[in-house]
Amino acid sequence: MAVTLSAGVRANLLSLQSTADMMNSVQQKLSTGKKVNSAVDNPVNFFTAAGLQSRAGDLSTLLDSVSNAVQTIAAADKGISAITKLIESAKSTAKQAQTAAEGTITYAATITGGALANDAAVAALTGNLTIQVGSGAVVTVDTGAETTLAGLTATLGALNLGTGITATLGVGNALTITSTSSETITIGGTGLAGLGLTAGTTTPTATVVTPSATRTSLQADYNTLLTQITQLAADASFNGVNLLNGDSLNVVFNEDGTSSLNIAGVTYSATGLGLTAQSGNGFQVTANITAAITALDTATASLRTQASAFGSKLSIVQARQDFTKNLINVLQVGADNLTLADTNEEGANLLALQTRQSLSTTSLSMAAQADQNVLRLFG
Repeated sequence: MAVTLSAGVRANLLSLQSTADMMNSVQQKLSTGKKVNSAVDNPVNFFTAAGLQSRAGDLSTLLDSVSNAVQTIAAADKGISAITKLIESAKSTAKQAQTAAEGTITYAATITGGALANDAAVAALTGNLTIQVGSGAVVTVDTGAETTLAGLTATLGALNLGTGITATLGVGNALTITSTSSETITIGGTGLAGLGLTAGTTTPTATVVTPSATRTSLQADYNTLLTQITQLAADASFNGVNLLNGDSLNVVFNEDGTSSLNIAGVTYSATGLGLTAQSGNGFQVTANITAAITALDTATASLRTQASAFGSKLSIVQARQDFTKNLINVLQVGADNLTLADTNEEGANLLALQTRQSLSTTSLSMAAQADQNVLRLFG
């Protein structure tokens, strides 16, 4: 059997039910902090916010790899700084060896041309021969002016090439230049072909008779430093990536991989830097020490250039890192703006609804009392 309600009671009941529904909605917003909790509440805002949150999550994942990239580059930079210090120590060691007294060393160099059969062969010579010892003055012999073996012999014998260096007609009347000096010999000129010679520089061979104990000790120290350079370069890794040991790093900046930066690694072991350990009596010969110092200077220049390159890449990665952090914040704020509730507003709404509910309850009670008035007719 259906219960029949008067119009006044039904109107007040419906108002009370509507107020209750709105109070439930407001209470849910206050309890969750969101005005959009599902697609039912607001499909457009819900799915838009979900998309923004999804992208923010993807970028947050990438941000971890970007942070690793920053640390990987930083590890390489620290490695370069440490290697530079070791190279400075190696250079200091080499300079100490350079200034230390040499042991007993002999030098020998021989440059031999082709045989001159007779005076006619000398008379057929054309052009000239130039001889330079070290960085000294160039001595020129006009071979085309000679007509006899004796004349050429005399001319060569009169040359002032320096201590321990002579030019003669040796076995088979072949032009022979010999030296017991440590300086290089450079020959050239237009008459080389007739003498059976080739233009170029000859470095005398050094023979260590009695080595210097000081230089021997410093050479061992130098080689130890080169070993440490190689080991340090191998240890300059972060998370399995070593930019100083031939590895490269690709840093991805966005969720679809279309924005990235490739950081090429280098091999900065001692060998990779062009530094060679000294063997045998290497440091006994001053020229070898000078060559080692030159190689160290070149390695230092390479390290500085690479440090600058890594610094530039680090600046790019850090700028993208900051940008990604800010972008994530923008995405999250945008999503929140679409879904979060204004707690102040909802609190005011709840208070108003509570007042309305109280008034509706009172009104319903009064309507019900009006209906009860009919009972008085039967009192």
